[in-house]
Amino acid sequence: MAGAASVLSDDSRLSRIDQTLYKLERFLALLSGLAVFALMILAVVSVAGRNFFNQPLPGYVDWIEQAMPLIAFMGVAYTQRDGGHIRMDIVVGALRGRWLYLAEIVTTLAILILMVLLVWGSWAHFERSFDWNAPLWSRDSSMDIALPIWPAKLLAPVAFSVLCLRLVLQLWGFGRAFWRGEAQPVAVPLVLDVATQAAQEAEHVSTREDGEGEV
Repeated sequence: MAGAASVLSDDSRLSRIDQTLYKLERFLALLSGLAVFALMILAVVSVAGRNFFNQPLPGYVDWIEQAMPLIAFMGVAYTQRDGGHIRMDIVVGALRGRWLYLAEIVTTLAILILMVLLVWGSWAHFERSFDWNAPLWSRDSSMDIALPIWPAKLLAPVAFSVLCLRLVLQLWGFGRAFWRGEAQPVAVPLVLDVATQAAQEAEHVSTREDGEGEV
């Protein structure tokens, strides 16, 4: 299962790189959220056109297909940075110190290998769709309004490449923590125990209630 996590920072080079990459990851996650919002607007327009003018939005399904990579892939690195992906913590959650960092190194390295293969495969898939000499540089298009598909196919290797950068950074963080025996490593998600999670939630609720009270 997924547990709440925190990411510490300091003035080290590792932390500065982490903060810089995090800005990019948040921007990509914002694009993913905007894509969801745009699909909601398109759905309203399409339903309203069907009900009031007997004419739904042309190419609605095509636009959904184009937006799917934005929604599915652009936030994966952001979620990885904050430790939000689903995982089993039964074994890893019981580890401490260097054993924990070693387990994180092994699992992070396995994910990195998989993602490098996915970058390679998704880029090859994009190359089969893209052609400088074709109309709109596309060898294939959507079924309804003939949107070029290569932009959607390009998003997968781009998002996966950012995730690879994040995984390399986390390998650096866990490796440094393992080598130095650090108790509070930076730039990596640290799984919080139940008591810490409860304390943070209580602080968040208390801060929110105080703010509402001042208004």
